[in-house]
Amino acid sequence: MERTTGRLADGRQILWYDADGTSRTAATDKRDLPTTVTGSELRLDPLTGEWIAVASHRQSRTYMPPADECPLCPSRDHLSEVPSAEYQAVAFENRFPSYELSAEAPETRTEGLEQVRAGRGRCEVVCFTSDHNSSFAELTPQQARLVVDTWADRTADLNAMDGVEHVFPFENRGKEIGVTLQHPHGQIYGYPFVPPRAATELEHAQAYRDEHGKSLFGEIIASESAAGTRVVAENDEWIAFVPFAARWPIEVHFYPKRQVPDLPALDDAGRDGFVPVYLDVLRRFDRLYDEPTPYIAAWQQAPASSHRDVAWLHLELYSIRRAEGKVKYLAGSESGQGAFVNDGLPEDVARRLREVSA
Repeated sequence: MERTTGRLADGRQILWYDADGTSRTAATDKRDLPTTVTGSELRLDPLTGEWIAVASHRQSRTYMPPADECPLCPSRDHLSEVPSAEYQAVAFENRFPSYELSAEAPETRTEGLEQVRAGRGRCEVVCFTSDHNSSFAELTPQQARLVVDTWADRTADLNAMDGVEHVFPFENRGKEIGVTLQHPHGQIYGYPFVPPRAATELEHAQAYRDEHGKSLFGEIIASESAAGTRVVAENDEWIAFVPFAARWPIEVHFYPKRQVPDLPALDDAGRDGFVPVYLDVLRRFDRLYDEPTPYIAAWQQAPASSHRDVAWLHLELYSIRRAEGKVKYLAGSESGQGAFVNDGLPEDVARRLREVSA
């Protein structure tokens, strides 16, 4: 992989990622952009102990532009966030970040019910391809592998930044999910704390190891492999299955068969092995219904400086689509109490995914 680093007109970092042997020079961003100013702050919810980001500047972010004005396409007929005529994969600092390393809170309060601190962290956009009308499922294996390398490189860089505690690469796909830019892309958040989902998984993994002397993640993989009823796809390196207690109408988890804490720790065999399994399942997702399936793809990996011995890298892929033309809304039980109700049987979902052509 070749990496080329540049700066956008307002000073934000941009990085081009190309296959080995590609020669590239950082292009100049010709836009007249003001310096990005953010006012992100973190407020502590005293009832849950969770930090809530308040980022009011995001109200003005780009919303559903026409394809010929897409800010993630290469700069050809219009000036975009990517100042080059083409690219393979690219990552850059988000213009409207939820967290920003230089963020300053109006005031900091570390005691009492109304605790506040600056929303310092890092938010990046990762474009998977320059083709506006494509999707991750339509990438070639070589292009998908380049994206995996991009995720790994960005994770390593963000883990090393002061103030970043947890790195979270993810993709939101589909208008039903709330995606406002249709170009194939994902994001990476460098949180200044370990977020709730990751913290809960790691706490349970630590407790399981303390009690049983084994990896909870490894036990789950072994159990799913032995049962087989929820396995959707696998190869020598990875296994993908619908979890026993799936929350979402369609949900598949992807695990490497060898324990690694995060994406940078994946060797070449692990990175190569992920690609065919992931592309296979994504294509099955898109053939379940007449329209492409909206989804969220969420990487779970070790925090920058804790739980690295118990963490087991994995990807959680799920969709809110419950039937043709219907989506599952997070209503009273889910939103009010965080108690999920799944209308489908996980074993049936796995069977449907296995039966549909990839």
